[in-house]
Amino acid sequence: MLSKSKMLWLSCTLAAATGLGSVAAGARDLTVVSWGGTYQDAQREIYFKPFSEKLGKPVLDEAWNGGYGVLQAKVKAGAPNWDVVQVEAEELELGCGDGLFETIDWDKLGGEDKFIDSAVHECGVGAIVWSTAIAYDADKLSEGPKSWADFWDTQKFPGKRSLRKGPKYTLEFALLADGVNADEVYDVLSTPEGVDRAFKKLDEIRNDIVWWEAGAQPLQFLASGEVVMASAYNGRITGINRSEGRNFKVVWPGSIYAVDSWVILKDAENKDAGMDFIAFASEPENQKKLPEFVAYGLPNKEAAGMVSDEYKAELPTTAENLDGAISLDVNFWIDNSEALTERFNAWLAQ
Repeated sequence: MLSKSKMLWLSCTLAAATGLGSVAAGARDLTVVSWGGTYQDAQREIYFKPFSEKLGKPVLDEAWNGGYGVLQAKVKAGAPNWDVVQVEAEELELGCGDGLFETIDWDKLGGEDKFIDSAVHECGVGAIVWSTAIAYDADKLSEGPKSWADFWDTQKFPGKRSLRKGPKYTLEFALLADGVNADEVYDVLSTPEGVDRAFKKLDEIRNDIVWWEAGAQPLQFLASGEVVMASAYNGRITGINRSEGRNFKVVWPGSIYAVDSWVILKDAENKDAGMDFIAFASEPENQKKLPEFVAYGLPNKEAAGMVSDEYKAELPTTAENLDGAISLDVNFWIDNSEALTERFNAWLAQ
């Protein structure tokens, strides 16, 4: 039989071991989630690794392809295994309204006035400004398209062309091709007649479209010669030019730009470290390095002013490239995405 003292020692040892086991089991490294590809490679070098060194702990990074349902599932299951996630503007608005994200501590970021207006949100901090624009291979087209009207012109530019599979961007581009002014696109698209007009315009080239779903696909189609032009993310276009020596051009007029933001998932285990990470990634000295790797605009005003002239011409935020461009109307798509997606899918199935 154990003595009382030995029993006490054993019970204390077991309790301590159990406690340590709980801590070990519950401890999870800060996990940051972004969009993958060359963009996330750049983030790893300028944000993730340096912050890990500053933190003195590992920083894990994962990639995702978006989708509001993914965020809902992570949070509603409790104890999400992601901490910081980069999201598109619609996901930011919806998630904030549904309580999926923590509130941002703007004092840690030096105040809201340090950022462009569209990068400031109760639940998110702008990470990049990016555009969807026409891309073409200048080695194959000496005289490339200059507008969405040209994109639709299969006689002047014979061959297949590629668009993102979905109503967002596609319907706006169709209206631009049909002669709607950039500053009137969403007014027109907000009417039943405008929606009909966009789909009628799409009918003109439906047999010439190769649809893409992942950001790398339109550039692969261009590189292989499967298409003569494509809508594509501007950062991907310049990225493949740098990495593979391609001569792909961006057609800025009629491009649509938007802001992606950092959010912290509600009740994330590392929410405090997540806020520190966002502050670190938003510091001008860190953020200014991004255009060296990938051509996205910078939400921090001071960082944007520090970008060298070598890279400024490739950014969607320069005055010249903004001329004729459209800001994505987030509220329009929140209100109309479900109905227009249903109609778009029905149109595809015809």
